[in-house]
Amino acid sequence: MELTGQPLSLRDLAEVALEDVNVQIGSSATPGINASRQLIEEIIESDAVVYGVNTGFGKLSEVHIARTDLQRLQLNLVRSHACGVGAPLSEPEVRAMMVLRANVLTLGFSGIRLEVLQLLTEMLNRGVHPVVPEKGSVGASGDLAPLAHLSLTLAGEDEAFFKGERVASAIALERAGLKPVTLEAKEGLALLNGTQAMHSVGGLALFRAKRLSRVADVIGAMSLEALKGTPSAFDARIHKARPHAGQQAVAEHLRWLLRDSEIRASHMTGDPRVQDAYSLRCMPQVHGAVRGALAHCEEVMLIESASATDNPLVFADEGDVLSGGNFHGAPLALALDYAAIAVTDLMSISERRIDRLINPDMNEHLPPFLARQAGMECGFMIPHVAAVALLNEAKVLAHPASIDNLPTSAGKEDHVSMGMTAALKLRTIVDNAESVLAIELLAAATGIEYRRPLKSGPGVEQAYAQLREIVPPFLEDRAMYRDIERVAAAIRAGEFDSEMEKL
Repeated sequence: MELTGQPLSLRDLAEVALEDVNVQIGSSATPGINASRQLIEEIIESDAVVYGVNTGFGKLSEVHIARTDLQRLQLNLVRSHACGVGAPLSEPEVRAMMVLRANVLTLGFSGIRLEVLQLLTEMLNRGVHPVVPEKGSVGASGDLAPLAHLSLTLAGEDEAFFKGERVASAIALERAGLKPVTLEAKEGLALLNGTQAMHSVGGLALFRAKRLSRVADVIGAMSLEALKGTPSAFDARIHKARPHAGQQAVAEHLRWLLRDSEIRASHMTGDPRVQDAYSLRCMPQVHGAVRGALAHCEEVMLIESASATDNPLVFADEGDVLSGGNFHGAPLALALDYAAIAVTDLMSISERRIDRLINPDMNEHLPPFLARQAGMECGFMIPHVAAVALLNEAKVLAHPASIDNLPTSAGKEDHVSMGMTAALKLRTIVDNAESVLAIELLAAATGIEYRRPLKSGPGVEQAYAQLREIVPPFLEDRAMYRDIERVAAAIRAGEFDSEMEKL
């Protein structure tokens, strides 16, 4: 993948993060990178006072730094900001952070040397992944702590993972055949100011959430079949009358999944129900709204992936270095909080369908808790309990992080985004959602088996066949936690994406 400062889609991000696609700095980006660096060199030679080049930082920006101390200033900056806490970010999240940071730096607004960017991309290509603790960023002057840990590895300090082993960064670089760089004026700041930590964590979680929003249609369609529901609520005319794009897409997807269903044909007549419960009937409206929310968040991420987010910005053509606030994470923080709310709602409607599948007071077609010997066996009683527990946690985490604010840096940074918190919360909510939808899939498939020999729609039957390649039918009670884990992992890997909507 060639990096020129172009927008990077979630699919692009996933390819680098999860599929180890190599990257390189595009030749078209080189002139802009070199020009912005040349302007920084000219400023140093002239002794003009410019923030971030030869001054202190934040509240200490009024302190002028001598030319002889500029290298030390940048290294001190990076060292002092590397104070993250908690577990390290996963390897895919760090890879995503590295490619995002490299891409926006190629825009040529940062004054960083080409060789620094080349080292960053070669670290990515050769599998040198800095150890980046996941907590400690408020997402205001960017993700300072996470990006500082990344930057220290470039300078040969701190730690990195190399071929699965956590070692000193200098050792990891040496084993990969790379040499650290000495950070020059402005370069430490250029590396630290940015939103790429919240973007990487949130972007990969959003990629998974988009997949879930599609798989939820497949699973919901299976639940509808197991409950002998009607697809009449998915008629295209209904959704043309309220033409939200997501709603129309879900209705079309459901019609495709349920087409030619023998189960539906078996109860077309003689069924007194006029309409189903909301958790079945309103799948286009709810699943569609989730798709709409996630699409908005994806648009924000796409813009951010090609945005200069450090400070100050270098405008070489005009000869200006301007201090602003593009590092502030508000656009991402708000979007990630929105995504968290949307995925939690997707979990909520799924949990209601699980209850309807197992609750004898909710349906007269299936045995209590889907157990073959109710009373002797508990069936899906406790998997539903687990789903409720996961949903409860998601509801707590769906409280927006972006509405909070605590001033930092002695009041200089008096409004912060809390975007990294929003990203981490979304990641956990998506984890939970994958498990809840896995439980619904397991329950719905068991319900389908009570409809045999009748077949459901071909899209549903395909998902059923895929499921049974992973876990066998429930002929008696067994510990289900391994089944839930396997199915959640398969959902995450895209194994239940329908042919109509491959992601």
